[in-house]
Amino acid sequence: MPPETRRAPVKLLLLGIVAAFSIALASTLVAASPAQAASTCSKGGTIAMGKYYVTNNLWGNGSGTGWQCTWNNWQSGDTIGWGTSWEWSGSSYSVKSYSSSVLGWHWGWQRPGTELPVRLSDNHSVPTTWNFSVNASGTMNVAYDLWLHPQLNPDWSNNPTDEIMIWPYRIGGAGPAGTKQTTVSLGGGTWDLYRGWIDAGNGTGWNVFSFVRTSNTISVNFDLRDFTGNLVNRGWLSSSKYLTSVQAGTEVFTGKGQLDTNSYWVDVR
Repeated sequence: MPPETRRAPVKLLLLGIVAAFSIALASTLVAASPAQAASTCSKGGTIAMGKYYVTNNLWGNGSGTGWQCTWNNWQSGDTIGWGTSWEWSGSSYSVKSYSSSVLGWHWGWQRPGTELPVRLSDNHSVPTTWNFSVNASGTMNVAYDLWLHPQLNPDWSNNPTDEIMIWPYRIGGAGPAGTKQTTVSLGGGTWDLYRGWIDAGNGTGWNVFSFVRTSNTISVNFDLRDFTGNLVNRGWLSSSKYLTSVQAGTEVFTGKGQLDTNSYWVDVR
């Protein structure tokens, strides 16, 4: 029997061992990776996640050059995990994007069961938890964005009258619109409170209030009612307004990075 023929079973055995090891290794890597069911890199692209949707909101991309993509990882009831990565150049004073999860209104409605709107005077509790990780350079923040309207059911044509931002995390000197008014203790942290105005053009716009945490955190657990109530008590926000939207994501001014929302949840009670 020729030598090559005698070695063939050994070769087949080795190939079988290598193949089996490769399959086992691939299975281990897949099991260790988060399940990514959907992703979008399109401007305004959305991914439904129960009562929320995740949006690749690149509203300010005209002020720079770059890209951003957003994806979902998992969902269990009203708790979700998702992520976004980006690379933007341009002015460090102009926001390029705010990829976020959306509960409720955002120039229209997309998902059922949001429990919104609610009138502030009805004193609904709005508890939320958010645990995230950030790997980024440049200028950016991680923030809640709350919208308020004077009417119960705003549609795409109804601009808000008030916006409330809550920043638990920022780097690169990111700062909010308006000027600092005071420092307050709320939700397990200390926050610099800013007040300003957003000019939407054509003589329209809205008030903006920003709570900027004095030291970064990557995990929050508080009631959004405490923040709206603080503004109502100051006389800066009318209790007759309706909370129409709760969003949570990252404003990117410039730089490169990734935000991973490990766990996020918000409820209206």
